[in-house]
Amino acid sequence: MTAPITPATRLLAAATLHSPACFTAAALASVVGGASSLAIPRLLADLLDGLLAHRSQSGRLAVLALVLAVSASAAALGTLAGTAGGAAAVGWLRRGVVRRVLDAGLAGQRRYSAPDATGRLVGSCEEAGYAGIAVLDTLVSVATAAAGVVALWLIDWRPAAAFLLGVPLVHLTVRLFFRRTSAAFSRYQEIQADIAARLVDALAGVRSIRAGGTEAVERDRVLAPLAALSRAGAQIWHLQRSTAWQLGLLLPAIEILVLAVTGHGVIVGRISPGQLLAAGGYTALALGLFRQVDAILGLAGAAAAARRTAEVLGQPVPTRGERVLSGSPVGCAVVLRGVTTSIEGRTVLDRIDLSVPAGTSLAVVGRSGHGKSNLAALIGRLHDPDTGEVLLDGVPVGELGDEQLARCVAYAFERPALLGRTIRGTIGLGRPGAGEAVIERAARAARAHEFVRRLPDGYDTEPARAPLSGGETQRLGLARAFAQDARVVVLDDATSSLDTATEAEVGEALATAFADRTRIVVAHRASTAAGADRVAWLVDGRIRAVAPHARLWQDQDYRALFGVRTEDPCPQLP
Repeated sequence: MTAPITPATRLLAAATLHSPACFTAAALASVVGGASSLAIPRLLADLLDGLLAHRSQSGRLAVLALVLAVSASAAALGTLAGTAGGAAAVGWLRRGVVRRVLDAGLAGQRRYSAPDATGRLVGSCEEAGYAGIAVLDTLVSVATAAAGVVALWLIDWRPAAAFLLGVPLVHLTVRLFFRRTSAAFSRYQEIQADIAARLVDALAGVRSIRAGGTEAVERDRVLAPLAALSRAGAQIWHLQRSTAWQLGLLLPAIEILVLAVTGHGVIVGRISPGQLLAAGGYTALALGLFRQVDAILGLAGAAAAARRTAEVLGQPVPTRGERVLSGSPVGCAVVLRGVTTSIEGRTVLDRIDLSVPAGTSLAVVGRSGHGKSNLAALIGRLHDPDTGEVLLDGVPVGELGDEQLARCVAYAFERPALLGRTIRGTIGLGRPGAGEAVIERAARAARAHEFVRRLPDGYDTEPARAPLSGGETQRLGLARAFAQDARVVVLDDATSSLDTATEAEVGEALATAFADRTRIVVAHRASTAAGADRVAWLVDGRIRAVAPHARLWQDQDYRALFGVRTEDPCPQLP
């Protein structure tokens, strides 16, 4: 009964054949190298017998030198082609992992933490990428070993039979080692990813840790899986050690038995001295496969790495449409119809019905964890709802392509990632080819132009070299959204680090420069909500009310969202 073909096996095959020229060259080099290895013992045997018979061996010496040169050339070609093919496979796998993680959006981010995804991208992809060449070398070693046994049989069946007596024991030992080590490797890699995730969390919250004096507690939390990692590593080394000493006894015993039987054949005149030398060479070739414990260990690790890589590449991703929005290039209507979303079994949004007319502004308010950011993410299809649909000008977002969505919906977040090689590239990221005027106009609207000019190289400053505050970083994120010139602008808590005056200026720019666009703002300040045409009030993932801010202000529960307990006058934008 054959074993089922797993996704990891299919992935290894696809990665190996990604560069067929390199794989073909590596395979050819391996076959030629194996054939040369088989020819050398025979040539040495003929050479020795000829010398003992006092015959000239210049011809055989020339042939032996040629075979040795071919063997060395094949080894060099195999190394070059194997390295090139492996590198190409690794690159292909890494591109696939990055593409799949990005395509999966927020769902993929929840499924694989940043450290876990990085570990799979850096470590697992590399091991899996070179696994095909390693498997090829192993298969050639198996074929060479089998040919060595056949050559040994052609010399005399008795030493070949002696060799075959020990093969089942060696095969069983190696097979058990591979099966147990593969599972141990998977466990080891999972624990490594867990420790990396804990460390990243600690680094992200280093100020809170220092302020709370909880360094020791956090250190213990990060290193808590270390004992399990040690046990998994010890298990791998224990398996390798036990297999090594078992093979260390079995293989020499088989070799001694073969040479003893062959030596007896020399004594009785059945085998020549040269054939004794050849029998030793063929026995070494046949046993060479079982001496590759490190190579087998590498294959076990590669199998585990392939499974981890296949998990990422096999995760579902949203299908992309090809429809294009028609009509005016200004704001479009946004409609959420019967939308329900859950995360890890917890309902975040529950049967949401919401309509935002084109060219109007909507503030989304509610307590932390009540679904505001989740609702905002649905509009640009950063993730899909479990049920219901989201429409832009009557078109379901699932029917729009990525480029169309990017032109329709622009985002600014609380903690924007400053992607791009320069500040200019960061602002123009969502609008490739944007000119100087567009970049500067967006920066001015976000009140970022003045501090950008003061940077070491102005708009050409690298983000990593720019000494930016949290508010300045948010303003660059706002500038990027403004530069995108989309029909819908979504600000997900994107002004939380701005002072009140700057937030008012940004709000004014948003209301004037983008007055004809649809604006959706996740708000935590009463003044921000007051600047919107309407407010959607979320409570426990449901819409409690949609109305102008002034009308909602009459409700004491609404006022409590902003920390106001009395019937203070309704705040307005400065």
